[in-house]
Amino acid sequence: MRKPFGANLTSEPPDHFVFFIDRSLGKHAVAARLRGVGATVEIHDDHFLPDAPDSEWLGEVGRRGWLVLTKDKRIQHRAIEQSAVASAFVRLFALTGGNLTGDEMGQVLAKARRKMVAIARDNRAPFIARVYKNGSVAVVVNRRKLLQRQS
Repeated sequence: MRKPFGANLTSEPPDHFVFFIDRSLGKHAVAARLRGVGATVEIHDDHFLPDAPDSEWLGEVGRRGWLVLTKDKRIQHRAIEQSAVASAFVRLFALTGGNLTGDEMGQVLAKARRKMVAIARDNRAPFIARVYKNGSVAVVVNRRKLLQRQS
């Protein structure tokens, strides 16, 4: 028997994600740019102490299902952070190009927003992706690799 029209609808569209901006991206410019293109944004310091270890906040953000935005590219190489990404099923996007201003980072991330949403929708967590200065996005460590490293 067919389900009635709208039976699978929720209060939010299926591709609605919250973007969590970690402290490396600042508090204002990136958030403003993302909000300007319709994104829902949460900022690190609104939820955690400024010096909270990555392993602590990654776990909580992952449990909330938020998409992590950072410019810390080394996170994909550090065992503690990888373990936190894997165990909390985090979807993490690391911005490349470290010498950008806050406004420039915001522009790149706003341009890449739809691509990040598509990757988050189409790839099961956990994963680590890179966001490049031209707005392209690519998964660099997939779920299988993260979970293998976990065991």
